[in-house]
Amino acid sequence: MRHVDTVIIHCSATPANRRLEPADLTRMHRRRGFNGCGYHFYIRRTGEICDMRPVEKVGAHCKGHNEGSIGICYEGGLDAKGNPADTRTSEQKNAMKWLLETLKREFDIKHIGGHRDFSPDLDGDGMIEPEEWVKECPCFDVKEWLENGC
Repeated sequence: MRHVDTVIIHCSATPANRRLEPADLTRMHRRRGFNGCGYHFYIRRTGEICDMRPVEKVGAHCKGHNEGSIGICYEGGLDAKGNPADTRTSEQKNAMKWLLETLKREFDIKHIGGHRDFSPDLDGDGMIEPEEWVKECPCFDVKEWLENGC
């Protein structure tokens, strides 16, 4: 088993009024040159957790941070007009919480963050501020969500 100590949460950047099937997500990643889906898990709006990539296999979800991480993506992340928004359903939140608890039991997880939290620290102050985000993903504050008990 590979060393994993980080979980990175993503959104599929799918508008709230549209579905994105797991097979479509895999096709999108293959078109980008990946050898399958880059995420390890995909959480549907229903709360269904789809295994997308074996955790033993390094992901392709956050450049420079794939080696020791597991990527989780939830279906959504955009409102009906295509603007970044936390569109997670209560089922998705519950599934994400359950999945994180499970991964923490299986691996020595030291850090859980959103994709945007792994953007480069452009001003070197040790913090990733919103103006430094490469993208909004996952469209909610993971640290705040975890601190508030999920």
